[in-house]
Amino acid sequence: MKRLERDFYNKDGVTVAKELLGKYLVHVVEGEELIGKIVEVEAYMGPFDKAAHSFNNRRTERNEVMYGPPGFAYVYMIYGMYNCMNVVAEDIGKPQAILIRALEPVKGLEAMSKFRYGKEYYKLSKREKLGLTSGPGKLCKAFNIDRSVNGEDLCKEKLYIFKDEVEEKFEIITTKRINIDYAEEAKDYPWRFYIKDNSYVSKK
Repeated sequence: MKRLERDFYNKDGVTVAKELLGKYLVHVVEGEELIGKIVEVEAYMGPFDKAAHSFNNRRTERNEVMYGPPGFAYVYMIYGMYNCMNVVAEDIGKPQAILIRALEPVKGLEAMSKFRYGKEYYKLSKREKLGLTSGPGKLCKAFNIDRSVNGEDLCKEKLYIFKDEVEEKFEIITTKRINIDYAEEAKDYPWRFYIKDNSYVSKK
């Protein structure tokens, strides 16, 4: 495996979003690696994107990490209860980010199950197993990702993304983003991408 370096993230958000598919997110929790394959993402493209937190160059304490260097984690909370993890893309001062919408669990299933459901993996129903990481809030809970890792450098050793030596081939499906009806014309931008036929995609 090869950890992604800063240059990987220093491109426009749509390009980075597509290239993240099939890569692996790792969070090291109490010495244990939790690993999941990235199977669904959404790009948020900055000041002209009404769905982005940085629309119209809005800059707050909450979204400050979006304006910094690429390759950092941007974690925020929605509805006062669900964390969402994003990957900061583009150069300094160009606030773009990619929401990780779904993962396929690979390693650390017992820990994920306990974080997500509070019980052992073998006790999960088929539906619960498929729901382990099939959504942005779900995967953050399963991976124990919260606001404490907001601003974490993805090029270091606690929270990072890697690629296989031999990358798998798959078809990418492109659609509109989800749950952003407030964003006027931006709700129709085709900036959601997922791996075709993957069981962990949040919404086909």
